[in-house]
Amino acid sequence: MSEQKPYRLPTTVIPERYEIKLTPDLSAATFAGEEKVFIQIIEPVRQVVVNSAELGFQAVSIKGPGGKVVRGNTALDVENEQATFDFPEALNPGRWELQIAYSGILNDKLHGFYRSTYKDPNGREKTLASTQFESTDARRAFPCWDEPAFKAVFQVTLVVDQALTAISNARVLRETPLSGTGKKEVVFADTIKMSTYLVAFIVGEFEGTDPVMVGNAPLRVWAVPGKGHLAKFAQEIGAFSLTFFSRYYDIAYPGDKLDLIAIPDFASGAMENLGAITFRETALLVDEGKATRAELERVADVVSHENAHMWFGDLVTMKWWNGLWLNEAFATFMEMLAVDGWKPEWRRWDSFTVSRAAAMQVDGLKSTRPIEFPVERPEEAAGMFDVLTYEKGASVLRMLEQYLGADKFRDGIRLYLRRHEYANAETTDLWDALEDSTRQPARALMDSWIFQAGYPLISVERNTSDLILSQRIFRYLQDGDHPDRKFHVPVFLRAGTKQGTVNQTVLLTDQELRIPLPEDLDWVVANAGGHGFYRVRYSPELVTAVKRELQSNLLAVERFNLANDTWATTLAGLTSLADYLDLIDLFRDETDLNVWTTVIISSHHLHRILDDVQERLFQERIRAIFNPALQRLTWSPREGETELERQLRGELINALGTVGEDKACQQRARELYAQYEKDPTSVERNLVPALVSIVAHTGSGGDYDKFYSRFTNAQTPQEETRYLFALGGFRQPDLIDRTLQMTINGEVRTQNAPYLMRGILLNKDAREKAWSFMKAHWEEMLRRYPDNSIPRMCEGIVGLATPELDADVRDFFARLPVKQGAKQMEQHLERLRIAVSCKERWKDLLRT
Repeated sequence: MSEQKPYRLPTTVIPERYEIKLTPDLSAATFAGEEKVFIQIIEPVRQVVVNSAELGFQAVSIKGPGGKVVRGNTALDVENEQATFDFPEALNPGRWELQIAYSGILNDKLHGFYRSTYKDPNGREKTLASTQFESTDARRAFPCWDEPAFKAVFQVTLVVDQALTAISNARVLRETPLSGTGKKEVVFADTIKMSTYLVAFIVGEFEGTDPVMVGNAPLRVWAVPGKGHLAKFAQEIGAFSLTFFSRYYDIAYPGDKLDLIAIPDFASGAMENLGAITFRETALLVDEGKATRAELERVADVVSHENAHMWFGDLVTMKWWNGLWLNEAFATFMEMLAVDGWKPEWRRWDSFTVSRAAAMQVDGLKSTRPIEFPVERPEEAAGMFDVLTYEKGASVLRMLEQYLGADKFRDGIRLYLRRHEYANAETTDLWDALEDSTRQPARALMDSWIFQAGYPLISVERNTSDLILSQRIFRYLQDGDHPDRKFHVPVFLRAGTKQGTVNQTVLLTDQELRIPLPEDLDWVVANAGGHGFYRVRYSPELVTAVKRELQSNLLAVERFNLANDTWATTLAGLTSLADYLDLIDLFRDETDLNVWTTVIISSHHLHRILDDVQERLFQERIRAIFNPALQRLTWSPREGETELERQLRGELINALGTVGEDKACQQRARELYAQYEKDPTSVERNLVPALVSIVAHTGSGGDYDKFYSRFTNAQTPQEETRYLFALGGFRQPDLIDRTLQMTINGEVRTQNAPYLMRGILLNKDAREKAWSFMKAHWEEMLRRYPDNSIPRMCEGIVGLATPELDADVRDFFARLPVKQGAKQMEQHLERLRIAVSCKERWKDLLRT
């Protein structure tokens, strides 16, 4: 028998059905609970062990098959978040009914059953209660078997004030006023068999849309009063994506209704509770007429992602947290498919290259991790909610789909879901289904990507007769420590010959592969189509040929990869900074938003690394590259433009006015912003974030006061965050101090304050003040902020790119390690080390 780990529950008792009745008191921030759990006892026991945290127990009893009731005593194990119910006699195998009376708190840490506050349209403060249970916080709301493999049916009843709305996973069966109490009892239907982390209940004042029927399920969007008019866009993509997934999976939506609920205080982006998905307001509510294309895309992405989970995650769930990537990577992959199907003009798979590049940035570190790795204690799962689980996971799934073929891949997914619906699965189950469906060796290919950290750098060379592909692991730190890892790499090739283009896909499994060349080869692109999760480095001869074909024969995603891969090898010291700058000089005629995005990101990175003398020369080069592109687009929208072109205009102006320090651009931006203040409809909406950013970058105290007012009186969630984070872009010392105080004085929601702090750390003019402030208020931030936001806030340390700050950062976190997110902290510190190494390597460049 395997050893029983103290933080894992015994499998001698299995829950089958929960009946939970909760009475929350919003004013006192407490709740009372009554619970019945129908359990199967597998072998005789005198103890029943459940998960419990921050709950008080008033009574526990158990009723046996013959109707006899036995009272029990409760012993708490606070460290392992467990409660043990001891009974005076043995409980024999069979079906028993556990009865529990308990109470708990509505906390303010945005996990478990928690309270959220907001101001109504009249400025009065209101309170609501919501839940966030993933990964292991259902135990803060009801005693339970809080592990994903203990699936059960849940029937929820909420006793709430008559004026409040109550929402849970299933449809409402009945609402009954409780005479003389001012309350009502809301009884919900049974859920499907599912894991505890997917249970949800929300209580407060809400206004809902009229339902839209998707199959047999009504779909509604809920928001606090005064924000219901911002729900239309989310409902449209919600209905489209739910229909899309039903057809893709060939399985009807498994719930009996679907509510999408915007919560004012929410630690993550959203949570896939079956039938009652909760969202941060910025991820659900949006004014389609005022929001930028990027803001609309975020709402579409997040709604589609959560809807995809209704099957991949909710209907079929990982057995344990090491399989979390199965949930999140697949939902990320599916969100791309759905949004691309809904708005093909957004070219969502092309823009996914930016997300893929973000994952590759982390996965090129020595401190990276495999997509799937052992998770022992459940709290270790918190470290898996990162770009490696989501973006890398989705990227390798896309690579596999393109290698196998989209229809064959989809058929394998359908088989997997049918085999494991209402149950749990592991990674190997997915490969079984794909191999059974496609008769292709998916397991061998994917195991090299799922269980190995990192990715390869594919070198492409030629001799007189062959194209030579070779692989070695890519690392930013070139310290001689390069593990001999081999990946099964689908290399997608496209070559230009006198007869036209030739496409070929090869599987590189060894160190090197030689492919016969056509005699008249002119040029070749590796990672054609951009779907591979690897970098490419061409020989000097081949890269010259690729550059020659830049605008004529390379797809936009391939131009992106050329720029992004070259930037990565520049950071690694494999390419000179001069060669990288020469490459981006070639992009003056570039028209693709995503290609410009990678160039702009690298420019901001250089801005944080270079000293003042170097930066002035760098800014001259940036202006010479960016200005021709902006002149071609002009400052004003033109008839027939795409939404992506309008977004590109804003991105170019933003970069020119900030990192480029273009005075003419800054002056024009300030003039346009003044015009926008008078008449918001007079400025194209995709231009507004750039104007706000430039005004902050060049701004005075008067500008700051205006922005603060716009933040506090925002009409939409997007406007609120736009002006809030712009406050972190001001550069005057007294204004930096004001914004720093906002991170701890209660003016900013705790869901946003850590990200404001991160932004100030990344502000080159504010970073030293911000670092000193964070150190001085560290303990207070740990108390105030959601636990999962601390390592995300600390990502800002990558901007502290001086040897002195680097040393101080390392000393600080050696003394005060971040308990949750240790792996992410290790990665942040390594990224800082790389930046400081580059600073040293480039110290003599860009001097004249």
